[in-house]
Amino acid sequence: METVWTQHLIDELGRLWKEGHSTAEIGRRIGLTKNAVVGKAHRLALQPRPSPLKGPPKRQVVIEFSGPSCSWPIGHPGDKGFRFCDAPPVPGKPYCTEHARMAYIRPKSSSAA
Repeated sequence: METVWTQHLIDELGRLWKEGHSTAEIGRRIGLTKNAVVGKAHRLALQPRPSPLKGPPKRQVVIEFSGPSCSWPIGHPGDKGFRFCDAPPVPGKPYCTEHARMAYIRPKSSSAA
């Protein structure tokens, strides 16, 4: 298999890579496919760049767990003030008495006609 990667193309790839052009744009400028550019950049161990498809890493929220407590959410996940109720739960349930009343509603008895 004949290689298309001349020293001139490799130098051009390196220059365009450092300028921050996309792999597709580099391919268009040097007359090769995006996949050829990606493969050669990998083999040359060029400096990796963040993926344009993946956003910045998401910040992980750490919530302390201090043992059995009401797990009723207060606020919206991701908001600064988001938390859980944290009151003592009803034995065998994940919620405190107040929130268990809201979470568990007894079905109305149906009478046979």
